[in-house]
Amino acid sequence: MNFRYLFLLISFSTFAQTWQAAPNIVTNIDGTRFDDVFFLNENLGWAANGQHGAIFKTTDGGLNWIEQLNHSELPGNNQYFRNIEFLNQNIGFLGTLDGAFYKTTDGGDNWSAVTINPNPNAICGINTVGSSTIYGCGAYFQPAHIIKSTDSGNTWTHTDMSAYANALVEIKFLDELNGFAAGRNDAGAIVIKTTDGGVTWSNIFQANIPGEYVWKIQILDGNPNVMFGAIYASQPNPGKLIKSLDGGNTWTTYDAPESGIEAVGFVSETTGWMGGHTTGFHETTDGGATWTDLGTGGNLNRIFIMNNSLAYAAGATVYKYTTQTLNTENSKIYRKDLDISFSKNPVDKLLEFTINYITDDNILIELYTINGQFIKQLTRDSIQNETSKTYSFLVENLAAGSYILDFHSNTGRTSKKFIKL
Repeated sequence: MNFRYLFLLISFSTFAQTWQAAPNIVTNIDGTRFDDVFFLNENLGWAANGQHGAIFKTTDGGLNWIEQLNHSELPGNNQYFRNIEFLNQNIGFLGTLDGAFYKTTDGGDNWSAVTINPNPNAICGINTVGSSTIYGCGAYFQPAHIIKSTDSGNTWTHTDMSAYANALVEIKFLDELNGFAAGRNDAGAIVIKTTDGGVTWSNIFQANIPGEYVWKIQILDGNPNVMFGAIYASQPNPGKLIKSLDGGNTWTTYDAPESGIEAVGFVSETTGWMGGHTTGFHETTDGGATWTDLGTGGNLNRIFIMNNSLAYAAGATVYKYTTQTLNTENSKIYRKDLDISFSKNPVDKLLEFTINYITDDNILIELYTINGQFIKQLTRDSIQNETSKTYSFLVENLAAGSYILDFHSNTGRTSKKFIKL
């Protein structure tokens, strides 16, 4: 036997890159998720647990974590933590879906509320750039706005973005002036671009299926001309990967593995991953033309690329893409749909259903054809505490047939079919 070949084979097997659940951190077996993860370097990082409202910090590359903040310590006592990002090892920012925005100046040990006028109803995306500039955007449940600070978060401006979008979810900047935001307008999923620090914006990507979002975007490390985006669709439409090789001037669209795709992350033009509420990691090695289900992970919202051999992800737990052996079992896929019950189905003139909310929430209820064609938004509602609520809508003008109700809440999207007589 060629022992040199055997040694190389063993070495390759031992050090293969894999996605693994991080040890020593909570795994959300109740169907909720970590919404965000952010690393300043290979060792120092933070993770935001959404519905459970907790911030965790690691100083050893995700091997050990300490809880720094729990929403029980904050006013209101029940806030949904959407995103976290740090300007440096001391100054960081925490966005919520509950009209609150927080800043730390000591690495996350203590947090204080940020005052912005007018106060944004939610922050869905944060991006720090340079030494003192921070951008934020929101909200997935409308209206669209962008906040900005150029003095490390001491003072802020608020921009109404309704001229460009009705919802914004993600924001990414190359430098203090040149950046992108993503979300949706009345026509469908969008990416918009600014070259003057957010004073003016232009639409550089427009999909044409109302109700869809560009949920996450990524600019490839080392090559700012290469961009990726995840289109979050409603059933039965497939999600999409969008890809640009020229800085967003032109785009190619590929079908994603499932409809509820949110997270996207690539380490090269060809190799990357996508995932969402109903799925773990799907991998492509041909730039998005085909996908392979890796059978690991679940409930993904963020894939954070450090370099071509190291990445992290936020979902049912925190995941690490590494050659290390973390000695943890692959996390199962968990999903907890909204508890929705119809008063009757089929219906004639009145559509009525009850939703049991287990905590504070924001919800969009939208009406689609059975083929996934957007008809209209029925309502947007803000829920302040655990409750059951009944909704009623007149549907006597709808043609007879099957329809889809899409329920988009803080924790995901749920679809229900009803029949109009």
